[in-house]
Amino acid sequence: VQLQASGGGLVQAGGYLRLSCTTSGRAFSRYDMGWFRQAPGKELEFVAVIARSGSTSDYADSVKGRFTISRDNAKKMMFLQMNNLETEDTAVYYCAADSVPVDFSLRYDPDGYDYWGQGTEVTVSS
Repeated sequence: VQLQASGGGLVQAGGYLRLSCTTSGRAFSRYDMGWFRQAPGKELEFVAVIARSGSTSDYADSVKGRFTISRDNAKKMMFLQMNNLETEDTAVYYCAADSVPVDFSLRYDPDGYDYWGQGTEVTVSS
C-alpha cells in the first residue's frame, strides 16, 4: 500500500488543521493505521492509532482531548482532526499502516508499521 499525507500548513496557536492520509491498493480495511510526528531535533513520536475496523483508537497523552483520529474505509482514507493547536505540535506528521495481525500495543511504536507516507509539515505559531 502507498500512503500520502496532506493537509499540513501554518496556523496560529489555538487554531486547527485536518490532516488526511490517502492510500492506494486494496483492502484498506485490513490495515491498522497510525499518525506519528517528528519535531525538529527530536525523535519520531506516536500521536494516534486507529484499528482496522475503526472501533478502537488511542492517543498520546499530549494530544488527548484535542486531536481526533478517524478513517473512511470506503474512501481508503484516514484523518487527523487537530484542534486547539499548540506550538509544541509543530512537526512533520506521518501516516503509517500495517496489516500483519499483532498485539495492538505494538501500534504505538514506529516499528509496528511497514508502510509510511512522506509526511506533511505542521507549523504552529505563537
